[in-house]
Amino acid sequence: MANLKEIRIRLNSVKSTRQITSAMKMVSAAKLRKAQDSILQLRPFFVKLHDIVKRVNSGIDEGHENIFGQSTDAGRILLVVITSNRGLCGAFNSNIVKRTIQSIHEHYPEAYRNGKLDIIAIGKKGADLLKAKNYSVLATYHQLSRN
Repeated sequence: MANLKEIRIRLNSVKSTRQITSAMKMVSAAKLRKAQDSILQLRPFFVKLHDIVKRVNSGIDEGHENIFGQSTDAGRILLVVITSNRGLCGAFNSNIVKRTIQSIHEHYPEAYRNGKLDIIAIGKKGADLLKAKNYSVLATYHQLSRN
C-alpha cells in the first residue's frame, strides 16, 4: 500500500500534467482562431474570383469551345491531402490518411494501378504516413501555415 508521501508526489504530478495540458489547449485555441481569421479574410477574394469566372463563362458564345466547363478524360487523378504538421491532433491525421487510401481504392483503383494517380500533401504528417504506406507523393507543402 502506498504511503502518504508517494500519494502526495503522485497528486503533484497529476496537477502539473493538468496545468501543462491546459496551457497547450490555450495555445492551440489561439492558433486555431488565427487560422480561422486568415480564412475569413480570404473570403472576399474568393467571391470576386468566383464572380470573374462566372462572367467569363457567361461571355463565351455557344459556338466557341468552353474550356472552363469542359470535361476531359486525361486519365490522371490528383488528390490533395491536408493534414497537420505535428501529431498533437489525436487520430485526426491517421483518419485523413485512412480515408484517402479508402477513396483511392473505391473511386480510383484503375488510375492507382496504372500510376496515373498523384498526391499532393499539405502537412508533414500526411506526407509521412502516405510515404510509409508506399503511396507516391508528388509534392509536400508543410510551410504553408507559417505564411
